[in-house]
Amino acid sequence: MRHLMNPLDFSVEELDQLFRLARDMEADMPKYAHSCAGKKLATCFYEPSTRTRLSFESAMLNLGGSVLGFSDAGSSSASKGESVADTIRIISCYADICAMRHPKEGAPMVAASYSGVPVINAGDGGHQHPTQTLTDLMTIRSLKGRLSDLTIGLCGDLKFGRTVHSLINALVRYDNIRFLFISPEELRVPDYITEMLKEKGIPYEEVIRLEEILPRLDLLYMTRVQKERFFNEEDYVRLKDFYILDKAKMKLASEDMLVLHPLPRVNEISVDVDDDPRAVYFKQAQYGVYVRMALILTLLDWAGA
Repeated sequence: MRHLMNPLDFSVEELDQLFRLARDMEADMPKYAHSCAGKKLATCFYEPSTRTRLSFESAMLNLGGSVLGFSDAGSSSASKGESVADTIRIISCYADICAMRHPKEGAPMVAASYSGVPVINAGDGGHQHPTQTLTDLMTIRSLKGRLSDLTIGLCGDLKFGRTVHSLINALVRYDNIRFLFISPEELRVPDYITEMLKEKGIPYEEVIRLEEILPRLDLLYMTRVQKERFFNEEDYVRLKDFYILDKAKMKLASEDMLVLHPLPRVNEISVDVDDDPRAVYFKQAQYGVYVRMALILTLLDWAGA
């Protein structure tokens, strides 16, 4: 039995296989309509979510399975003090696979160590968000045709953004990747990531102004400044609108640059960008359903369930 805690839990070859399955699901959904008949997915979300939770539920329903779970800690026995270890032991009695989001880093890993069913990390604090990373990789692979030879700009909250951390760690396994980190000083990418890039000899730059590097990018990955990660309101208010991608800035970018965003957005992408064919963040959300369908089916097969 295997779990997914980190995008690196799967080899590049296993990811290729997963993406091929996801693309086949995209092309022929009815073929997989009964693949998980009789199986149950538990969605244990200790933190608010729209896309991740609903895309997991949509994925399982598309596969012919069923869904149970909770959408916030207050509606679970966590509000009574139950530990994650005890919760997952109970969930293992009721479901065949579990997707867990938790505000504490490492909580899904604890769950996996006590679980009798495969556990998928659906986001743990500011640490990892592996299924968003799989979604991002599939989006890039599908629309760019490759996961190598890319210059990628990551913009916004690079300090607390778990989607950014996961994506960087996943992309370093591909050839000829270059990173441009665009953020205010206070939200720069953590040192452990830049140290890892230095060790691997992967080129990166840290800049503050978005406009000056837009013409160089194959991909721009925008993120919101996350209010829930800040310790005080004053810092959040000062930084929340530091970057706003609009139609005028898009004129500086190449004709084939893609704009991705893990969503939700607040103000960092103007709605006037939505009609630009380079804006693919809503397609990205759709790819998330196919990726999670492929992941659920793969983990259940590996578990012999």
